Amino acid sequence: MLQSDITQYAHALFVAHGDKAEAEAAQKARNAQNTAESRKWDQIRLHIKELRGARQT
Repeated sequence: MLQSDITQYAHALFVAHGDKAEAEAAQKARNAQNTAESRKWDQIRLHIKELRGARQT
């Protein structure tokens, strides 16, 4: 999967699920059938984390 595809998918998942998107991607990474798929979901999760930005205290 290309980096641009990961970025677009992460953005769409974040728009659809909000703050739960990162947990959704983490769950998919844990349930992945192989390491390539797991890495893809980890990259998506990290990009979602960047989209969320720093948490306010």
